[in-house]
Amino acid sequence: MLLSRFPRVRLGHLPTPLEPMPRLSEALGGPEIWIKRDDCTGLATGGNKTRKLEFLMAEALAEGADMVMTQGAIQSNHARQTAAAAAKLGLDCHLLLEDRTGSHDENYNRNGNVLLDHLFGATTERRGPGLDMNAEMEAVAERFRAEGRKVYTIPGGGSNPTGALGYVNCAFELVGQANDRGLVIDHIVHATGSAGTQAGLVTGLRAINADIPLLGIGVRAPKPKQEENVYNLAVATAEKLGCPGVVAREDVVANTDYVGEGYGIPTPGCLEAIAMFAELEGILLDPVYSGKGAAGLIDLVRKGHFASDARIVFIHTGGAAALFGYLSALEGIGRGGDVPVAAE
Repeated sequence: MLLSRFPRVRLGHLPTPLEPMPRLSEALGGPEIWIKRDDCTGLATGGNKTRKLEFLMAEALAEGADMVMTQGAIQSNHARQTAAAAAKLGLDCHLLLEDRTGSHDENYNRNGNVLLDHLFGATTERRGPGLDMNAEMEAVAERFRAEGRKVYTIPGGGSNPTGALGYVNCAFELVGQANDRGLVIDHIVHATGSAGTQAGLVTGLRAINADIPLLGIGVRAPKPKQEENVYNLAVATAEKLGCPGVVAREDVVANTDYVGEGYGIPTPGCLEAIAMFAELEGILLDPVYSGKGAAGLIDLVRKGHFASDARIVFIHTGGAAALFGYLSALEGIGRGGDVPVAAE
């Protein structure tokens, strides 16, 4: 199956590392846990959207765009990586940022990914919660088009069949790495939100008959909706690839027990996962996606969901830049901190 048939620009540092996590595995006393480091894709501190943007930005260039637009939450990793990709390719970038948390914390609203969006030269607009953000984006794009701009719009998370090709490629890459080192993967676990990462992975894995169960840990939508979104996108992605019907409904599995109070609101399990990965493996998770994905993984291991001799690969989707927008939530987690020194 040739992904080279599709336009692509090289934005990421690929392949990303596949590493064991022996200290985390030992601390949990269960399966052998590995990590696929898609936080190391390189662009704008890395993250999973870089893989998608390699195909999306190539399509934008092929269509003659001079501006790209996308939308996401205020601390959107996707928005940050889109802004950086646009800067690298000499395109203007305009972002619509949705207030999904209701936070009035200045740090949340101005630091982290928002700071980087502006540093990369993107312009931004804010929207309140509950709107059809893709429709809002198209309306703004028409405003720019009326001014003569050639605007290419990217759906939230880069999650359409073009963007999902990035994670079809990741599935091929991961299986190749496992083959090279003789690693039998029993399960793959990752955070799932806008659906593109999971849809691309499941399509790629099924297309090469890898026979590895894939579990998405949901960060926003209820289970029926999340699985429906992933399945529908996987079907469209398979059709784009030329292998329609390769994904069955039962191939798409999401666990949404770890969402907590809502999208972008850290749970106790999420904060514990951030601390454990940092202190045991020196790896930074984010409080929105990878933190909740890891929280699900840790809890399921503790509950005996996976066989004790299983080998699990956790796909790290990146997002550490968002940590700096969550200082109040993160304060006091982990064992580190200032040591008071007695006055002389």
